Amino acid sequence: MAEQAALIPPTRNEKLYGLDHLRTLAILLVFLFHYGRIFPHPEWTNTISKFGWTGVDLFFVLSGYLIASQLFAHIVQQGTVPLKAFFLKRFFRIVPAYLFVVALYFCFPFVHEREALAPLWKYLTFTQNLGLDLQTQGTFSHAWSLCIEEQFYLVLPLVLAALLYFKIFRKSFILLAALFVAGFFIRYISYRIYVLPEGEQSWVYWYKWIYYPTQCRLDGLLTGISIAAGFRFLPSVMQRVSRYGNRLLLIGLGILCGAYWLCLDESSLMASVFGFPAVSIGYGFLVMGAVSPSCFFYKWRSRLMTKIAALSYALYLLHKITIHVSQELFSQAGIDADSNLMFLICILTTLAGALIIHFSIEQPFMRIRSRLLQKNNSAATLSGN
Repeated sequence: MAEQAALIPPTRNEKLYGLDHLRTLAILLVFLFHYGRIFPHPEWTNTISKFGWTGVDLFFVLSGYLIASQLFAHIVQQGTVPLKAFFLKRFFRIVPAYLFVVALYFCFPFVHEREALAPLWKYLTFTQNLGLDLQTQGTFSHAWSLCIEEQFYLVLPLVLAALLYFKIFRKSFILLAALFVAGFFIRYISYRIYVLPEGEQSWVYWYKWIYYPTQCRLDGLLTGISIAAGFRFLPSVMQRVSRYGNRLLLIGLGILCGAYWLCLDESSLMASVFGFPAVSIGYGFLVMGAVSPSCFFYKWRSRLMTKIAALSYALYLLHKITIHVSQELFSQAGIDADSNLMFLICILTTLAGALIIHFSIEQPFMRIRSRLLQKNNSAATLSGN
């Protein structure tokens, strides 16, 4: 029994080092993709950054797994969804740093890496990803994924609470499968209606109707939720699966290799309909491997990876600003914008900016969150007595 228990991934209060490696991978992919797609860059980065857009999908799978794991654990132990505590945690983790970066963009136009911003109300309501025109609102466009995550944080606990209330929670696997399959049809129909007729401008409409909208990008979140549900509600099955952590990683890498070739043109119909879910499933296998005690990712403890993972949110928020400003300033000092030296400078300034946000905004608000959660738990205990 002890040996079997050791193969079940921890779900609470225990550090999952394997996921730190994946968070680090995700932010590196995103950084390289944006660096190579938007800014002057060394030519050698092109091959590495080609698949970098999928770093966001890895973040989605990780979020789906981690958030669902927390909620499922509380449901199993308490039979309820901790709505107040959950929303409190998410607000203080996401909103303060996000609003700071939004303020930077709206107060200091020189940090804009591209054209105009979307309207402020779209950032404040986390709806910027809906109807986003990349051609005219390209600045801070990467907030689209944060919008989807915030929508997910709002909807998932409410859906779970409704499933519990109507006593149909056990049928939630059907809902997960239905939503995943629906994604194929939604992307196919959207592509045929909104993208194909546009000819040379089809890329603008692809981003607007396929890449950014929530209904087209649920594959990663649903994959993460499914993994969390499997470990929580099918423990005997997942216990056997988790014995093969390293093989899960290899399977995931194999699927991602196939997805890479399928998505050589990520805006094609085949990539849009089948490539997105293939990427999510591939990263799903990586996540399953990373949380399996038999996997070397799980056992590999790296302080560097842990630190980068802790900074990943701040790095994601800030990286376009720091790259743009660094290239503008250091180009005036005679450093070529597409040089290796500029690339190194941009990495260092991005890390420095993320550290500032982490220590001056994220950590203070996390301490406030901890105090509020303690008060909330104390109040709940007293009311229970």
